[in-house]
Amino acid sequence: MEDITFDSNLICAIFKSVWSERALEREKAEINNVLDSEAGAGSSKKIRPTSANGNALKLSCELLRVFVTEAIQRAAAIAESEGSNQIEATHLESILPQLLLDF
Repeated sequence: MEDITFDSNLICAIFKSVWSERALEREKAEINNVLDSEAGAGSSKKIRPTSANGNALKLSCELLRVFVTEAIQRAAAIAESEGSNQIEATHLESILPQLLLDF
């Protein structure tokens, strides 16, 4: 049975969105720095579009799949130990610190 994973196009779109936001923040910071400096020489850095390698996207999808699977399994164990058949936000909150440390 093949494991279900995240759509690489979706992950790529999310990455591109974050990269675009950060590029805009950097541009705004550079403009503010140029305006604040007396010399106003500016920066010679060229803003290049960021892209993702296909293998890096596959690896990112797999990492997200493993992370989410592990979070669900740990939260389900906590819910079961409390006698609940349903995972609640509190179960996820209780496993999150250790999960983040493990990853």
